[in-house]
Amino acid sequence: MDATSGTAALIVFLATLALAGRVRAWLQRRAILDRPVDRSAHAVPVPRGGGLAVVPVLLAAWIGLALAGRAPAGDAALAALAAGLALLSWLDDLRGLPAGLRLLCHVLAVLAGLAFLPPGAVFQGLLPPLLDGAATALLWVWFVNLFNFMDGIDGIAGVETAALGLGLVLVAALSGRDDGSAALALCTAAGALAFLRWNWHPARLFLGDVGSVPLGYLTGSLLLGLAARGLWAPALVLPLYYLADASVTLGRRLLRGERIWQAHRQHFYQRALGGPGDHAAVARLVLAGDAALVGCALLAVGRPWTGLLAGAIVAAGLLAVLQRRARRVAAA
Repeated sequence: MDATSGTAALIVFLATLALAGRVRAWLQRRAILDRPVDRSAHAVPVPRGGGLAVVPVLLAAWIGLALAGRAPAGDAALAALAAGLALLSWLDDLRGLPAGLRLLCHVLAVLAGLAFLPPGAVFQGLLPPLLDGAATALLWVWFVNLFNFMDGIDGIAGVETAALGLGLVLVAALSGRDDGSAALALCTAAGALAFLRWNWHPARLFLGDVGSVPLGYLTGSLLLGLAARGLWAPALVLPLYYLADASVTLGRRLLRGERIWQAHRQHFYQRALGGPGDHAAVARLVLAGDAALVGCALLAVGRPWTGLLAGAIVAAGLLAVLQRRARRVAAA
């Protein structure tokens, strides 16, 4: 990375910070609000669609850096595909779209995006090329959707996105294997940090699917690209809390025979909420866990299995802490 990358990240931060206020005011005027229901974690209507402030600025940075030769050229195409997902998700935020249609579009965007990932086998030769591509696509589709599932309380999506972005930057710097994607990761973290100004508890603006879906797509591409460059362990460790919470919750719901496509409040972080003021406390726990996972990812650069084991312990420990809070909430 160079000064150009830092300047781009600063511009993303300032532009997102300023645009978020305008977007919030527009959403309020149009009454595009997330109104509380039984499964909601908030008590008052909050404007929904903050991704309209984050995503356009971030996509412009991705495309600009790619066209300027500061990032892989294929990332401009990935940004264009993410723009399509943002449009689809905005329509879903406004009027609701069938789950099957949304999933089909996610799959198509991922299949198209495979052509623009860095060369290399994501699963490091453990699978034949065709199976490697299929498994990569499935993992990417799952990551897009879990990123959306996990955006359920104030601050959590911003914390996770910033941690992933900064973690990717540090891993690239330590490993010396940066193909230019670190600049994109830094810009992604900058946009997330700016959004936190509006989304930290009590949130004045929600990200909405228009933000969480394209962010999941873009950060997923960065993690898969890291794995394709041989850094599979850090790529797995960095999002390990999100992967663990969403996957364990999905498994539990499948075992209970529930309709997994329906909205719910059963994630570890959701059940850990003891009241309206708990959002910041839970988000800080996730932040602490993510910071530890960044450290484990840096360890995994040189010692993959040691770093992965340490990351698994951190993720399991965070789930245990959230579960303990959930039990206290239930008892109270």
